Amino acid sequence: MNRFFTLNNTEDITFAEPFSNESPPEGSIWIIPLGGLGEIGKNMMLLESKDDILVVDSGIMFPSEEMLGIDYVIPDIRYLLLKKEKLRAIVVTHGHEDHIGAIPYFIGNFDSLPIYGTKLTLEILRAKLKEFELHGSYSLCPVNAGYEITHGAFSVSFFDVIHSISESVGLIITTPAGCIVHSGDFKMQKGSRNMKDGLSNFLENGNRQVRLLMSDSTYADRPGFSRPEELVGKTLDRVFGQCEGRIIISTFASSIPRIEQIASLAEKHGRKLCVHGRGLESILAIARDLGYFNLSTDKMVKIEDVKKLKDNEVLILATGSQGEPLSALTLMATNNHKWIKIKDGDTVIISATPVPGNETLVHNTINSLFRLGAEVIYEVAFKSENSKKDDFHIHVSGHGSREELKLLIQDTNPEFFVPIHGEFRHLVHHGRLAQEMGITQERIFQIDDGTVLELSEEELRVIGRIHLENVYVDGLGIGDVGRSVLKDRQTMSDDGICFIVAVIDSSHSEIVTGPHIETRGLIYARESQELLDEAQDVVRKALVESLPCSDNEEICARARLALRKLFTSRIKRRPLIVPLILEI
Repeated sequence: MNRFFTLNNTEDITFAEPFSNESPPEGSIWIIPLGGLGEIGKNMMLLESKDDILVVDSGIMFPSEEMLGIDYVIPDIRYLLLKKEKLRAIVVTHGHEDHIGAIPYFIGNFDSLPIYGTKLTLEILRAKLKEFELHGSYSLCPVNAGYEITHGAFSVSFFDVIHSISESVGLIITTPAGCIVHSGDFKMQKGSRNMKDGLSNFLENGNRQVRLLMSDSTYADRPGFSRPEELVGKTLDRVFGQCEGRIIISTFASSIPRIEQIASLAEKHGRKLCVHGRGLESILAIARDLGYFNLSTDKMVKIEDVKKLKDNEVLILATGSQGEPLSALTLMATNNHKWIKIKDGDTVIISATPVPGNETLVHNTINSLFRLGAEVIYEVAFKSENSKKDDFHIHVSGHGSREELKLLIQDTNPEFFVPIHGEFRHLVHHGRLAQEMGITQERIFQIDDGTVLELSEEELRVIGRIHLENVYVDGLGIGDVGRSVLKDRQTMSDDGICFIVAVIDSSHSEIVTGPHIETRGLIYARESQELLDEAQDVVRKALVESLPCSDNEEICARARLALRKLFTSRIKRRPLIVPLILEI
């Protein structure tokens, strides 16, 4: 495919000076979030010294409901492309789409760029890059906790963190302006010192002071500790024991620890496991190769062979926890699956929560499954029905709640604090939490995408902004759909579309053919013929009055304006009006 986002015209970029052609002063660095601050997803952080740039993560964001037709949103990397000769490496914290999903869309702009991450993270990324048929533009470099790399002015050390995907890491970045800790996505379970030990040992052994902590804010508004993954296994064990029919369960494909629990429970309850869906199959093939998933093939069954088993022998692990239109679970819910038809007695478990932007898709899937006769177990309803049982959870988050966030602040004791990874309300709550932990307000920076921070030996301060825009992925198109296109799509969705078709002879100021009015999604023609006749008359009058004008664009504009006024006054609608006026 060789599809990736490129910079064709630097004049399209409006940067506040001096960021487009200057660099940080000696001994200082610039910290520029290109995504992930003020939003969920699209995480990308750029660190720039006088001669070098280091990038941390580059992920996608799922589109919101008003982004009609958009598949993904990726970071705006035009600033990075302007300074591509300074980019030394990309470091990725873990293998979730919101941290690695955008890399295939821009990596083709660089030659032999090293990408560092743990082995599982890089294998997931390798599979994505292979889909894009990208070869030779990158070098995947596996690292482990405790490993240290150096590129130009930056040295990066890795420490283990607990998250919902295995082999997640946080980063300790040594820069000309001091030590920065980047948490990645993390949680600190009660009784676990996984993160604390790796981080504290590194800091104590090097007697390092943390100048700046950048910490995950996703659950900064939630009290207490996040629940441990083991609770999901215990809950699913109880639920499986109560099911007499088929069990269909869906979770995030990257949640390998949960998938391991599901596979173990399938064996315990005498069920054959069927893993179904491209995303799951791809991740599990990688997990198998790395030794994470060791269920023998005789304990598994292909989707086409499920019908040969008794209902109480079936456990289908399917893609579709986010209501993706072509996923296995969604096809079942819409009764369009080739092999599985939902029926009375089926139990469907959605062991996930909707990613922001996917709520409607998930709810539609749940409603459809109920209509087909399935019993659907999903997090909100399950919590409500088991509100007095604190150890009943079919899903737990991989993000730390307030008490865990406090522990990280306490362990690092940073001079400055920047909350990252979250909507702005999360950043605000995290900033207030940092104040509770003794960091003064002037040393806390609640910023959003495009803000430029300068860290020097003396201070951390905001020095300006970079203008960023969402880059939309629409099919094979990347960055070719802008706000105006989305506005047109929204208009068509809300009020429909109207075509004006006419042929004119401008030299003789005559209308040769038409005008004809065609509408879609606006009115029902048979019942609104009177309005269409009036629309024809209005457009004809506008064309006659404008024919002395030889500018086709001006003629179209006058026809469009006349028709818009009519529709607004008569039916209070503003359809997208497309004039197709030919001159002979």
